[in-house]
Amino acid sequence: MKRVLSIILGGGAGTRLYPLTKLRAKPAVPLAGKYRLIDIPVSNCINSGLDQIFVLTQFNSASLNRHISRTYNFSGFSDGFTEVLAAQQTPENPNWFQGTADAVRKYLWLFQDWDVDEYLILSGDHLYRMDYSKFIEHHRETDADITLSVIPIDEKRASSFGLMKIDDFGHIVDFSEKPKGDALKQMQVDTTTLGLDAQQAQKMPYIASMGIYVFKREVLEKLLQENPEQTDFGKEIIPQASTTHRIQAYLFNGYWEDIGTIEAFYNANLALTRQPEPPFSFYDKNAPIYTRARYLPPSKLLDCEVTESMIGEGSILKECSVSNSVLGIRSRIERGCSIENSMIMGADYYESHAERASGGRKNHEIPIGIGERSKIRRAIVDKNARIGNNVLIMNKDRVEEANQEDKGFYIRGGIVVILKNAVIPDDTVI
Repeated sequence: MKRVLSIILGGGAGTRLYPLTKLRAKPAVPLAGKYRLIDIPVSNCINSGLDQIFVLTQFNSASLNRHISRTYNFSGFSDGFTEVLAAQQTPENPNWFQGTADAVRKYLWLFQDWDVDEYLILSGDHLYRMDYSKFIEHHRETDADITLSVIPIDEKRASSFGLMKIDDFGHIVDFSEKPKGDALKQMQVDTTTLGLDAQQAQKMPYIASMGIYVFKREVLEKLLQENPEQTDFGKEIIPQASTTHRIQAYLFNGYWEDIGTIEAFYNANLALTRQPEPPFSFYDKNAPIYTRARYLPPSKLLDCEVTESMIGEGSILKECSVSNSVLGIRSRIERGCSIENSMIMGADYYESHAERASGGRKNHEIPIGIGERSKIRRAIVDKNARIGNNVLIMNKDRVEEANQEDKGFYIRGGIVVILKNAVIPDDTVI
């Protein structure tokens, strides 16, 4: 695996995840109480024996850069690194990244300095655990020019994905972007070719790309240089290359979730609290998900009722109830509060007792955390939010979409999102 360079695509402005991406890059969005989205592909790389990793991004990259530099420090006796490459304007390339392929093309001059055989291209906003070494070995064994990791899906979800057709040897022979009707039916394939049993193949007769690719070095460089007008891997580079190159499918049959939207992000986080077995587990000693070590104290729960929830370290909960929720690091929940089906991201810092008594270090009347007797249901509360006493956040009017930035919140798909650093006064009803 030392002959592979990993490139993680950080995505664009993250408009589908806005307002969580208002002040941070999409890969830096907090996940599962203590992690960030970027920790998933980076940890998968490390667990797969891949330690030469670049992350490409161009929006709000300061917090992402800070997280990576503080988290992934490889030994001085190793060639390993994880480095953020932000978009930059040069005399040769005066424009920002125009797409996934264009982002890699603009830094191709840097990647070519590395003596590698393959480039592994990954997405930065998916939740899954995968051993990339098996993926790369399959690529080498089949002597493919390009290999795509694919998932089997049923007909209900198929029209939401870019689909592929394969021949009896697993070679990709056709592509279709989000087909419907008869065009969808024509994309059915025999997924037993990729390793599913007959019963699974009948339930899931379609295959969709995960946005994970491995290219032979010379193939990627040639495709990017010869087709400068093509800016996207999934829609342009790879479909066109299928007529001239050997493209192979690799089946991934585990949990995989694209969490690029507010609703998908919310559902994926709350699914982690399910019992007895969540669809994705962070409790895997053989393939852990890494993140920044903060050395926080254990969480303290004072006469609380907590059911099917995750509580980040360094939190203090007082005489409250929490159900089916994810609470991030340094969360403060005061007396009489009720938190249901929600994600509370916590805080970046502590306020002392004196600061909290005087309204916090920024001279607000409300300290960081959730104030007394407040009730939060089906919501995402971003970091450092200051929620007053007797606040109701439960979308009582069942609004689907709303932009109330001046009041500190948005509503996306019926989910209330409280902005980072927002101040919600006492007795507010949302």
